[in-house]
Amino acid sequence: MSSTSFDAEWAGLKEGTAAATQMRLASAAPDGGGGGGGEDLKSDQAVWNKASNDVGQLVSGIKKAQTEFEAGQKGAAVSGVESAAAQSELYQSWKTYLDGLSGKCKALQGPMVQAGKGQVANDDALRADFTRMNDQYKDTPATGGR
Repeated sequence: MSSTSFDAEWAGLKEGTAAATQMRLASAAPDGGGGGGGEDLKSDQAVWNKASNDVGQLVSGIKKAQTEFEAGQKGAAVSGVESAAAQSELYQSWKTYLDGLSGKCKALQGPMVQAGKGQVANDDALRADFTRMNDQYKDTPATGGR
């Protein structure tokens, strides 16, 4: 492979990546929901807890799939057969991937719960700050009565 064709291919990949990124950003319209905030946006610890539990259920599903996957490997290790060796290598690759995915899910659970607690605590602290400010800087009564 010549250097020129590699450089051209690399430039094309970079251009394609930039174009895809711009397309994703352009399609994320501000009025399309998600992201941003509104007056009715509230932190909900129960939602974070449910998400954490759902991620935990993913771990259970992954472990079940791994058990079935492993059971299917019994008897598949035939020595001297290239397809068996390739299949064994593929199995090890997927096993490593699923172990990592399960670990990531487990690692996410605690931070998700903490995120919910932190957001609720932050909401409470901000509410208290605004209440103190409103108590300190009360509006003067209107001239001529209410």
